[in-house]
Amino acid sequence: MTEKMLVTLSHEPAADVWGSNAVVSFGVQGAIVHATGDDKITPVQQAARRLDMQGVRKVKLDGENWDLETAWAFYQGLRGPKPVFDFEAPVLENAAQKALKDRIVATDWVCEIINETAEEVGPQQLAVRAGEFIKSQAPHPEHVSYKIVSGADLLEQGWVGVHTVGRGSARKPAMLQLDYNPTGDENAEVFACIIGKGITFDSGGYSIKQSSFMDSMKADMGGAAMATGGLGLAIAQGLNKRVKLILCCAENMISSNAYKLGDIITYKNGVTVEVLNSDAEGRLVLADGLLYANEFSPALTIDCATLTGAAKMALGNDYHALFSFDQALAQRCLNAADAENEGMWQLPLAEFHRQMLPSNFADMANVGSGQYSPGASTAAAFLSYFVDDYEKGWVHLDCSGTYRKAPSDKWAVGATGMGVKTLARVLLDESAL
Repeated sequence: MTEKMLVTLSHEPAADVWGSNAVVSFGVQGAIVHATGDDKITPVQQAARRLDMQGVRKVKLDGENWDLETAWAFYQGLRGPKPVFDFEAPVLENAAQKALKDRIVATDWVCEIINETAEEVGPQQLAVRAGEFIKSQAPHPEHVSYKIVSGADLLEQGWVGVHTVGRGSARKPAMLQLDYNPTGDENAEVFACIIGKGITFDSGGYSIKQSSFMDSMKADMGGAAMATGGLGLAIAQGLNKRVKLILCCAENMISSNAYKLGDIITYKNGVTVEVLNSDAEGRLVLADGLLYANEFSPALTIDCATLTGAAKMALGNDYHALFSFDQALAQRCLNAADAENEGMWQLPLAEFHRQMLPSNFADMANVGSGQYSPGASTAAAFLSYFVDDYEKGWVHLDCSGTYRKAPSDKWAVGATGMGVKTLARVLLDESAL
């Protein structure tokens, strides 16, 4: 049996022999992580990546300098898409030990389901597994109930966006409608609705993607995974308010039954949308989720989606993009991200963006026009048409950081779990609204 490598944490610089600003060195007892300066988190995550790249797969964090945040940073750096590592946490106080375990459980679930293939995770599988995960996190599973509307039932109930996008696949589209109600009162107010884009594979439809853009599209359900993980973590940490989780799940495929450019979708609220790009499908399914959320008049509505390449071009993989007309709420979300050491950046969303989706045949198109159209902002603006009071209590997250096609000095390739802790903090924040 291979023993674990002991890893200690030092706030002193490494000896010069290890190189300038080295984040890891080695001694008789094992590896030493060097975190100096004001930022004690980044060097720890970088050191874990270095050890992983050197083939160190079994580690035990040892010594007195570790705390919740540094242990978590190390875990993030060590974890990769292959389940071949063995991590033993340091001895922490009981509350910190539980918090670390809760984070690992939630983000591991998120990363694993994003990293799995689209063949393993179809729309129905995503919906069922998300519902069961939330049940597993609840101290009282009877406080969690859910139903899955799928196939022709979507059309019958008026969820035309999810049905339209998913009808071209042999795998039925589905909408998860989950209710977490720890109050036990079936008439209790709904505090928040969390909506997730669950496109389990995105070919682009007839606006087909190039192979170099399609090879990571199993991760286009990253918003749904993040939404589920965030709620799950909040529940594990003691969330005592009623929350609805709504996942809009579909495969965007090409077939004789797939939706086409020029099609017009008429939503439940009467808004008509002309499809000018079938690769802008995420907003079409999220519209249904937002309309369903309206039925409960929540104080807080958050949608999570890997929605646009424009947001990723602007921010890369290190930040999620945030859009909101509610500046006070936006700032609270940004503060939550900062407190959780997760990247989030606000991009512009103004009233004039809502006028940048013209259509000659419908109320609006699903994409903006013009060579320099601000694609991430107009996508957010599109969603606003399906939120009853879009100027208050609504946040749209374009989740650019959920998945990485290439590793970095901090992250392995694949899913990151970034944003889960921020979402949980927002749900738990008593002053959020």
